[in-house]
Amino acid sequence: MTVEKALELYGSPVYVRKQIVHNLHVVKTLEAKGAIFVEETEEVPEGATVVFSAHGVAPTVHEEAAARQLRTIDATCPLVTKVHSEARRFAREDYDILLIGHEGHEEVVGTTGQAPERIHLVDGPEDAARVVVRNPEHVAFLSQTTLSVDETMTTVNALRERFPHLQGPPNSDICYATQNRQVAVKDIADKVELLIVVGSANSSNSVRLVEVALDAGAPASYLVDDSTEVQDSWLDGVETVGVTSGASVPEELVTGVMAWLAERGFADVEEVTSADEHLLFALPPELRRDMRARERETAAS
Repeated sequence: MTVEKALELYGSPVYVRKQIVHNLHVVKTLEAKGAIFVEETEEVPEGATVVFSAHGVAPTVHEEAAARQLRTIDATCPLVTKVHSEARRFAREDYDILLIGHEGHEEVVGTTGQAPERIHLVDGPEDAARVVVRNPEHVAFLSQTTLSVDETMTTVNALRERFPHLQGPPNSDICYATQNRQVAVKDIADKVELLIVVGSANSSNSVRLVEVALDAGAPASYLVDDSTEVQDSWLDGVETVGVTSGASVPEELVTGVMAWLAERGFADVEEVTSADEHLLFALPPELRRDMRARERETAAS
């Protein structure tokens, strides 16, 4: 939505640093509308418009953009912004911060950049035994928002064994949409012979859903971008199929998989809902400001 609105307001091209969300179809659709995806800010022409992805960026990226006189639109997910705020708060209070996440993930890079001198990456419970801090009684943890809830708690418990005074955020850092999907997958995993997750391979929360399904008892689970990747052989001997999707997957891709299954005899559908999601996030403030200005210009003319 943010990139589409930016294209409507400013015209093409609009540059996007990294993938706005980790979904192949979303990226291709936006490219067709005039978005240009780049890896680093230095690839954006001076004075152009650039959107920062939902995964968030380090403060140094904002500084680089300002130096190139770029018009910036910060589309960081508010849940990631919450983690950034917590990182800065713990850093101000001089904590060593243990960031639970996967090395190299864009969200982890952006969060680490909030307080690089204080943050230590903990990539799973094994890392909990190796991390070195200045004061074991002054340690806090944060987490990447797209992790498995169970995986995260296993790591937190391992850290608490080493650091009994470990502090944490007031509320879970795991994205509510990620949590809800994991809960729903756990509910149906042992009731199906196959669970299909619609999502892209570089989507952390989508990959976690496959892992959650298998851990919860699903005999088989596969990740697909869309219905063209589903294989007929997966249905051999299968009577019940479960379908879920990553948090940023367009609904049409899910309905496409459902239609593919219906054509092969899986037409009876039972919906499983773990929670009702009514939370809506506003467009980035920079975009809302310029949209209001455009509306005033239009009204005055």
